[in-house]
Amino acid sequence: MGIPSIFLEIVVLFLLSIAVSIACARFKLPTVVGFLITGILCDPSLLGIVEDQHAIDLIAEIGVGLLLFTIGMELSGDALSRLKKPVFLGGTLQIGLTVAAIAALQSLMGMPLASAIFWGCLAALSSSAIVLRILQEHGATATPAGRLSLAILVFQDIMVTPMLLMVPLLSGTLELSPLNMLITVGRMVLILGGVLVFGHYLLPRLMSIVIGTRSREILLLSTLGICMGLALLTQSLGLSFSLGAFLAGLLLARSEYSMSVISGVLPYKDVFMSIFFISVGMLLNVWYLFDHVGIVLLSTAVFILVKVVFTLPSVLAQGYPLRTAIITSLSLAQVGEFSFVLAASGLAAGLMTEDGYQSFLAMSIVTMMLTPFLISVSQPLANYVHQVLRPHWKNADKEEDDAPKANALQNHLIIIGYGVSGQHLARVAKESGIEYRILEMNPNTVRRFAAIEPIDHGDASQPIVLEHLGIHTAKVLAIVISDPAAVRAIITEARNLNPTIYIVARTRFFGEIGPLQHLGANDVIAEEFESSLEVFSHVLNQYLVPLQKIYAFTTRIREENYKKFRMLAKKEEHLDALAHSMPDVNVHAIELDEHSVLVGKTLAQSQVRTRWGVTIAGINRQGVTYPSPDASFMLLAGDIVYVFGTIEKIHEATPHFAGLPEVNKQELVLEEQI
Repeated sequence: MGIPSIFLEIVVLFLLSIAVSIACARFKLPTVVGFLITGILCDPSLLGIVEDQHAIDLIAEIGVGLLLFTIGMELSGDALSRLKKPVFLGGTLQIGLTVAAIAALQSLMGMPLASAIFWGCLAALSSSAIVLRILQEHGATATPAGRLSLAILVFQDIMVTPMLLMVPLLSGTLELSPLNMLITVGRMVLILGGVLVFGHYLLPRLMSIVIGTRSREILLLSTLGICMGLALLTQSLGLSFSLGAFLAGLLLARSEYSMSVISGVLPYKDVFMSIFFISVGMLLNVWYLFDHVGIVLLSTAVFILVKVVFTLPSVLAQGYPLRTAIITSLSLAQVGEFSFVLAASGLAAGLMTEDGYQSFLAMSIVTMMLTPFLISVSQPLANYVHQVLRPHWKNADKEEDDAPKANALQNHLIIIGYGVSGQHLARVAKESGIEYRILEMNPNTVRRFAAIEPIDHGDASQPIVLEHLGIHTAKVLAIVISDPAAVRAIITEARNLNPTIYIVARTRFFGEIGPLQHLGANDVIAEEFESSLEVFSHVLNQYLVPLQKIYAFTTRIREENYKKFRMLAKKEEHLDALAHSMPDVNVHAIELDEHSVLVGKTLAQSQVRTRWGVTIAGINRQGVTYPSPDASFMLLAGDIVYVFGTIEKIHEATPHFAGLPEVNKQELVLEEQI
């Protein structure tokens, strides 16, 4: 039995794309550019590897559908509400101004109005795949420019479907007779009504049954079945394949299991999207580019200039400074992946000629290749323009931090696992006013607590899941699950995504502390060791051993056993990081109890350094922090005292701050003797 030629062609495409992508990586170009170059090399006039272009186009269409599916899943109500103003105001202005400017420019050159508007739609879209990947590599997704770029890209993705539906109207192939309008409206109502009924009544029950099996294979098959089923349904009714996939993503985004769904589909989406970009590169006629290189480069320069100029107002109108507007505009100054889908529809509908189509493809690929360079120079260029315009621009000195900000998670706690430990941790975080997010793999637990806790279902070893939880801006990651392999994978991915996050992990056995710290965990708590400390503490308490001695015993044993596993952290400037970089010291926050003998004393009178060998590095009183207070500062009940010293000394001093009755009696006796 012979091997079908399409399989051989796909294998060759993948092997060639690997070689080209590795070469692009050496020049710090995104892999998308490598896929485009691979497609160009496969052109019939060059290597001519692909013979069955139709089969490749079908696979590419699946890639576009999966991309729209994942975009639909990411557009949950919470995501849109957080970026409401940047998405709808910024996105509307960006698309509206760009379409108007390009349409006016093309009309002045003699192009029919319908075609001119269509070209404006092509130019208005930007590449989510390229921009978001480069911003993530630069660590700029949480900056004002990064958030604005994301918001505008989201709105552009939303507008792809209306643009596709508008093509028949612009081309005049859509007859607007009353009967046709009635049929079209009825078809849309039928589709949307059926989808809403399915999504509201049947889909949640179906997903609960699927997740209840705890089988990734069944979950993946169910997800792909829903996505492709809706996509084929919309296509059979005369609409686009991608529209159905997008609707499927929107429906599944409402489920508490959405992160599990998207993490399973993501690898397949990347594979199909790579074929999509290769197929786009194959559409380019290389000899046309060589024959018209001057026109293509001029068109590219004009396109980038127009897009930058007319993206600026969409950022400035929201109150952001000029510096942020310039960075955002340059980041979005390329043609988007959905523009190729739109261009193919326009070519078939007669809205653009074959020469215009080839010119558009050439210009698009050039703008995509220039994107890494434009994003790299955006910051220096923005700073230069800021300096030049400072005397004349009234908001030139306005800082980016003063601009309106999305309600994104910052310095929050991520809890992996919602068993007993996770529940206790969440309760303490809530009572302490710490914002947190929970991830749990047990669907029954997620269902039981979904109404009262910020909990999601998903696998934390998947980067997309950690990004959904806000790993880039989180302060602490607490891993309290019992799966050793999963703990290792989560630590590795979390450390790669956020090198500065503080990771605390739980493990069963003491011998696993070293390997987990080697992977990137800051602290590892061994259950068997901590249980032994708790047991002997209770035993000593029954023999009426003083609390100070119990504290001293547990601290010394803990210090002796954990010390060999401590690793020096990267040096930073704040006190908290300094403590982690020194193996024998730490910073603890202790609330000063009203019964403590230290209440009402100045720091000089308390003599904490002389008596217990610790230093008071700062005091927080009613939300106001006093760093390095002087000797005359008086301690009051309720103060949060930041104590700096060795762990052993801090534990020894803690009972005196906490006002334990036994300790207070001893303090009073000592003071009377003095």
